[in-house]
Amino acid sequence: MTTSPEQQKIKEEFQSRMDQNELLNCMRCGFCLPTCPTYIESGYQESHSPRGRIALMKAVVDGLIEPDEDFEKSLNMCLGCRACEPVCPSGVNYGHLLEEARDIVHQNKKHSLPTKAVRKTVFSGLFPHQNRMRTLTGLLGVYQRSGIQKVVQKSGLMKFLPDSLATMERVLPEVPTLKELKSRPYHLEPIGVHRKKVAFFTGCLMDTMFMKTNDATMKLLQLAGCEIVIPKTQACCGALHGHSGEKNKAKELAKQNIAAFEEMEADYIITNAGGCGAFLTDYAHLLKDDPQWTKRAKAFSKKLKDISSVLVELEFHKKELSLPGQVITYQDSCHLRNVMKTTSEPRRLLQAIKGATYLEMKNADSCCGSAGIYNIVESEMSMKILDSKMKNVLDTQAKTIVTANPGCLLQMKLGIEREGLTNKMRAVHIVDLLLEAMENKK
Repeated sequence: MTTSPEQQKIKEEFQSRMDQNELLNCMRCGFCLPTCPTYIESGYQESHSPRGRIALMKAVVDGLIEPDEDFEKSLNMCLGCRACEPVCPSGVNYGHLLEEARDIVHQNKKHSLPTKAVRKTVFSGLFPHQNRMRTLTGLLGVYQRSGIQKVVQKSGLMKFLPDSLATMERVLPEVPTLKELKSRPYHLEPIGVHRKKVAFFTGCLMDTMFMKTNDATMKLLQLAGCEIVIPKTQACCGALHGHSGEKNKAKELAKQNIAAFEEMEADYIITNAGGCGAFLTDYAHLLKDDPQWTKRAKAFSKKLKDISSVLVELEFHKKELSLPGQVITYQDSCHLRNVMKTTSEPRRLLQAIKGATYLEMKNADSCCGSAGIYNIVESEMSMKILDSKMKNVLDTQAKTIVTANPGCLLQMKLGIEREGLTNKMRAVHIVDLLLEAMENKK
């Protein structure tokens, strides 16, 4: 067994950085196996299960195997949905182990120059800078509205892209103009009686590509009696960085967000994206080795609430909501369900819509295959998972799929497009549907 200098460095960092007590907590009972999409879709390969990946991490720590390409493939194949955590009798924090392992590998791996350039552009040059995100989204808007998109689609150029990317280009939302993107509010008064003061985490993608959903979120909060403050200095949550082996950058963003929201002195910090909310919830773990920030991170995370949770708390579901004839099903956001523990609130809101029929989907709690950029970097596995998901969607005979996370929303739109049902079915974020139901009450 030959060990390269790169692999030796990875092994040494595994031995010093991986939580060995957490690795030993796994009893190999197998309760996680039926919950793991990659284990099922890979034909029940142990290396693509949570239990198998933990065993591989432990083997690297013990020097029994090399952190080679197969090991890295096993880590990268994981969706990070964390569905294994709620069913684990030992309470293994699998998500934390996975992020640490990925960070060690990516920080010590010799990336090619093109890969280095892409990672630097995305992780350092784009997502941490909201003004750049707005500019890029504004250019996407020009592409959509100028007619260039239709020309490109008709030209056949899309056939040179992977099928999933070409389809994704067709389902992207119509984005706002650059002027609209730069005209964002920072304080909104409640409509009616003042009940809570909330700070809104707008996110990077949510306040650019999905800006209309953010606007719908703020309108619902106002209607529920919330004064809304939006910190000007907030930043990307850091989830993409944390999940992709860029933990140091994620820590920088976490500190920036904690400081920004501390100044607001709000009752709650509201999110409308399950993936962002879960990573924000984990700030205390992310900063556990920094005594100056750990306590502040815990106080920050304690105030976090998903939009559906605060709406139910403020009895928004008792308002007059109406969508006659709508047949609705709900796809859980993995991180909203498995990390933020928010499951009943979205369903309660949807079931309160008069005239609509709510149908629970089989395995609604299983991942749709989006997982951030997973559907791009692990397209084949992502599409297998999506195809299985769409079978369950079709079994409900619902015409509206509701989600609570932008990645899930795009993935379900992708599934609708792949099934050829664009004119018969839609996917919407829950806040957009609730606002539609509110405005339709007359």
